[in-house]
Amino acid sequence: MGTMASNPAPNGRTRREDLQNSIHGDLSEETSSEPLDAGALFVLKSKGSWLHCGYHLTTSIVAPALLSLPLAVAQLGWAAGVLILLVAGAVTFYSYTLLSLVLEQHALLGHRLLRFRDMAHHVLGPHWGRYYIGPLQFSLCFTAVVAGTLLAGQSMKAIYLLEQPDGTMKLYEFVVISGAITLILAQFPSFHSLRHFNLISLILCLAYSACATAGSIYIGHSSRAPEKDYSLPGDGQDHLFDVFNAVSIIATTYGNGIIPEIQATIAPPVKGKMFKGLCLCYSVVMSTFFSVAVSGYWAFGNQARSNILFNFTAGGRTLIPKWSTYNQQMKCSRDYSPTQRKNNTPLVM
Repeated sequence: MGTMASNPAPNGRTRREDLQNSIHGDLSEETSSEPLDAGALFVLKSKGSWLHCGYHLTTSIVAPALLSLPLAVAQLGWAAGVLILLVAGAVTFYSYTLLSLVLEQHALLGHRLLRFRDMAHHVLGPHWGRYYIGPLQFSLCFTAVVAGTLLAGQSMKAIYLLEQPDGTMKLYEFVVISGAITLILAQFPSFHSLRHFNLISLILCLAYSACATAGSIYIGHSSRAPEKDYSLPGDGQDHLFDVFNAVSIIATTYGNGIIPEIQATIAPPVKGKMFKGLCLCYSVVMSTFFSVAVSGYWAFGNQARSNILFNFTAGGRTLIPKWSTYNQQMKCSRDYSPTQRKNNTPLVM
């Protein structure tokens, strides 16, 4: 992607000077001594409030992947499943808070770190940021975008089949459509410019989580409810692999917060704003994660599937009203694109 030239601003200053002034000299010495690359410029529009920070954080962590949590609880059982959900929430909240405080302290000392790459540069040296952290974060972003695009295509196809059971459109056509939407959102010039989309995404997170919870409760109380079996599936080696799988699902569902990039969007002074954003984020995290995980496992037991919405159909028929299934799939597919765009912070090697 290269570096961005310092184009003259209307008042005679360069864009780089304007950006540096906008954060009151909080850039690190390493960043300010070099031309700002596209990744730094993307996160450097530091005009956000703690509410905007909360929107970004929520849509980075509370994603449609939470619909896999009933499966994780099913592979652990009631006690261990709920306990690990609580422990993972506490550990990640504490680690995110510590990381934000470290970044805040650096900003107060005049060395503002904008990305994980900048943190690695400062702590480990320039080669670690360039050749280790950069490729690692890029690979994570790449896989997140690919997986999100595929899942959005699946949701759109599910909506299509509800309306046209004999429709001829293939999955790849919906994947192309969702990819085109992601490409359009990728043209937004800065992280801060996504704040309104991430607010919509936050609302959608609450909406499809509420729909999934309500659907599970509805099916659990209906005459078509499957027989509930809360025994742990498999034994011996199979059960051990299930435990590892469940823990990995929970860990990856919680562990998506891109703290440095989000904190870089906060307008100075940054003190205390990230913590408020984290509190807003985790109030949504705990309400959505636990409601979906507990209701899904309660309704379907160890038959919970990798996406709890898959349990809402049996024998080609939906177990809940058709309009409810339509709404859930629509909300999930609309939430993927802002989440993908936000997670795909540009990285310049």
